[in-house]
Amino acid sequence: MRGARAMARIEQGDLATRAGVSVDTIKRLERIAGPVSANTMTVDAIRRALEAAGVEFIPENGGGAGVRLRKVES
Repeated sequence: MRGARAMARIEQGDLATRAGVSVDTIKRLERIAGPVSANTMTVDAIRRALEAAGVEFIPENGGGAGVRLRKVES
C-alpha cells in the first residue's frame, strides 16, 4: 500500500480523505508487512482511491503480486 501511494504521489492524509478513513488507519496498515489485513470495506475504499489516482493492482501471476501506474494515453 505504501508503494502504491508513493507511486501516485499521494500523502497519507490525502489518501485517508479520498478513501474516507482516518490517517491513523493508513499509518497502521502501512506498518503491516505482507498482505493488508483490515475490514473489507476499508480495504476496498483505499483500493478504489488508489485506482482513481492511476494505480493498477497486478495479481499474482508467478512473478508476484504488485502495483504499477496506469499507462497514460497520449
